[in-house]
Amino acid sequence: MTTTAVRTPRSALLRRGGDVMSERFKVSPAQDGLPPRREDACRVGVMRRIAAARLRYCGLESMADDVMLIVSELLTNALQHSSTTEISLSITVEDGALSVRVRDGMPGTCTAQHPKDTAEWGRGLLLVDALTKGSGGDWGTEDAGAETWCSLPVPEEGQP
Repeated sequence: MTTTAVRTPRSALLRRGGDVMSERFKVSPAQDGLPPRREDACRVGVMRRIAAARLRYCGLESMADDVMLIVSELLTNALQHSSTTEISLSITVEDGALSVRVRDGMPGTCTAQHPKDTAEWGRGLLLVDALTKGSGGDWGTEDAGAETWCSLPVPEEGQP
């Protein structure tokens, strides 16, 4: 796993935009119906913690909870539903919006499911949809589904 630390104060980050974090890591391809390898699944938690720390450093701690959930859901989807060997995560700020992008490089469809009330899985993208749209943002896919992105408005300085 490669970690790139970018030390940009919030005022400069919001003024000109820039990277909050950029990560790329190798994974084992998903196997039909089997859960991801433990080592790969643990990387989701590591990426959540790095994202939260980077947001705090950039003065965007008010966004940390929503971004950590989005990071978890998008990375988990990439692990479970693609047969990729590499996943990348980037978080940037540009034009007053924070962008979260997860790329697995495997084209395919990425749509929110509507599972039965008793289902134990399948609500991840519904959560992503609710969080992004509830804050005035949006989400979608690019490159035939090889990349999933979310865009959230950055609160004005002084706002929670």
